Amino acid sequence: MGKSMIINGKRVEFDKEKNILEVIRKAGFDLPTFCYHSELSIYGACRMCLVEEEKQGIMAACSTPPRDGYVIKTNTEKLRRQRKMTLELLLANHDRECTTCEKNGDCRLRELAYSMGIKEVRFGKRDRRLPIDNSSDAIIRDPNKCILCGDCVRMCEEVQGIGVIAFAYRGSKAVVTPAFNKNLKEVDCVECGQCAAVCPTGALVVKSEIDTVWKALNDPAKRVIAQVAPAVRVAFGEAFGLKPGDRATGKLVAAMKYLGFSEVYDTCFAADLTAVEESREFIKRLENGENLPQFTSCCPAWVRYVELNFPGYINNLSSCRSPQQMFGALAKSYYAENKGVSPEDLFVVSIMPCTAKKTEARRPEFATDGVRHVDAVLSTQEVIRMVKEAGIVFEDLEEEPFDMPFGFATGSGFIFGTTGGVSEAVIRAIDPLNNRKVEDLRGLADFKETAVKLGNREIRIAVVHGLKNAKDLLEKLSRKEVQYDLIEVMACRGGCIGGAGQPYPNDTDSREARSRGLYREDKYIQLINPMENPAVKNLYEKWLGHPSGTKAHKLLHTEYHPKKRIHGEEIHFEGAVGSVTDIKVCIGTCCYLKGSYDIFQKFTEGIKNREIEDKVNLTATFCLENCTGSPSIMVNGKIKNKVTQKDVEEILNSISRGD
Repeated sequence: MGKSMIINGKRVEFDKEKNILEVIRKAGFDLPTFCYHSELSIYGACRMCLVEEEKQGIMAACSTPPRDGYVIKTNTEKLRRQRKMTLELLLANHDRECTTCEKNGDCRLRELAYSMGIKEVRFGKRDRRLPIDNSSDAIIRDPNKCILCGDCVRMCEEVQGIGVIAFAYRGSKAVVTPAFNKNLKEVDCVECGQCAAVCPTGALVVKSEIDTVWKALNDPAKRVIAQVAPAVRVAFGEAFGLKPGDRATGKLVAAMKYLGFSEVYDTCFAADLTAVEESREFIKRLENGENLPQFTSCCPAWVRYVELNFPGYINNLSSCRSPQQMFGALAKSYYAENKGVSPEDLFVVSIMPCTAKKTEARRPEFATDGVRHVDAVLSTQEVIRMVKEAGIVFEDLEEEPFDMPFGFATGSGFIFGTTGGVSEAVIRAIDPLNNRKVEDLRGLADFKETAVKLGNREIRIAVVHGLKNAKDLLEKLSRKEVQYDLIEVMACRGGCIGGAGQPYPNDTDSREARSRGLYREDKYIQLINPMENPAVKNLYEKWLGHPSGTKAHKLLHTEYHPKKRIHGEEIHFEGAVGSVTDIKVCIGTCCYLKGSYDIFQKFTEGIKNREIEDKVNLTATFCLENCTGSPSIMVNGKIKNKVTQKDVEEILNSISRGD
């Protein structure tokens, strides 16, 4: 007999469980937690999972390893009293406007307060109200609802490897915030939303566009159409009693028709189109031996991560737009022309599992003459709320199909929604006979790789999900420790099925079930090669010409640029237009704190006012080294220290005079 513990009188054997909490849950007891996530490091701060051991006394179950012979009780009078006290203290420091909270109905704090019978809070409310950060296109941060569990901090640092939010100050003044109390828009947030996905309260929530969509649906001058991402169909039904992975496509389409959408289309169609274009691009890169490995570009958080942190790899990103933006471009051109609707009067809504898609839709690259290709992005959670708000009874809905011509997809379009699916679809488009080998890329392992034969050449493929894993791979590539031809990256664990806009719980079990659901869809459809999609073929014949042709490239491809943030503004660190005078402004910590940002702004405004943009190459750098006084700049290779605004004026006047 193996090692065992007694949990509330029940003997439970354990082996690989890393803490008492896992053994307790294995025994069938739901011990409450706030700060514990099996995918994150153990923090042990919330003290909700306290248990009482016969000899050792009270201990935190999440941070205590199991031991043979332990006798554990989880629900003694002392423990109940302690948990209630902890909850009251959390509630005393928490904005309790629950009825108007975005997390109402999914709030762990509210759920536990109810289950533990908290009927009053004996302590006063917080003595200050902090400003709400509404700057992001995807996330709203309300520090007044934060309970300091640290889940978002660990997610951003440990899983995404970004670390734009952290703890600041101590004691009663402790907060979770970006550096220097900046807004999310002013730091290197990629807006993946995974912080919101693990937040147990309303401190971090997905930014809603529901009101915008309702307004469009009720505007008789607007024709409102929608596209539905592949990962949505295997998660939407969870809010109405279905299991994760169960297909809910037909009823979702029917519900959206009741909401008022003129047509509902399948983003899987655009995913097939993406696989076709990306496969042609990949073949061309292989033939020319340039910009390899090719990175997938379907995930906007990943693209943003490269732009901000690894600008040297921007040319390795596929130039293909994401399926969302391919659909949007076609809707505002091909669809609008065929329906006789002006692009301004056509309102395109995306139903996405992802929060970064909200930001992607606002990128200037994805608009024509100021008209966005995608007008609004709703998360899976948001469309669920709209269906409930409209009083639609899900169980009574008769299934409806997607509309044509953008309603038919092959199996390749379905599997775009799970990690490994994009690279598998690309290889299918090149050589369907390699499909069995590419199936090695399936599953939710952090890193997967395989090799396939394309003609006489062996193609090495890698797949990662989670930006921390992507960062590790990029660093290995930079050190030339590994070599690949095609690399797929998704910011969220599991790919789109684990996007921050998906229903709760968005955990490992749910992601695995959703992934299996997509592969079932793929298995039961006869066509798996995106090149064989008749609707895609027809689109090329009637509108686009041939894959990677001039028109297809204009509509379906884009380009990206290095970016960095300074106080919320984006600047280019490399690639500025050549000029007579090269000026670099240091924005390292010392220089920044002593006014280098103001110096940079002074240069920017002065160059524009004097109309000498063609004579100056203004960039920024994190450290000029060998400087002796801040703020520092470098002019044509020479460092100048302790720069003042007067110095800026003199330098620009000299350039204007041609000195």
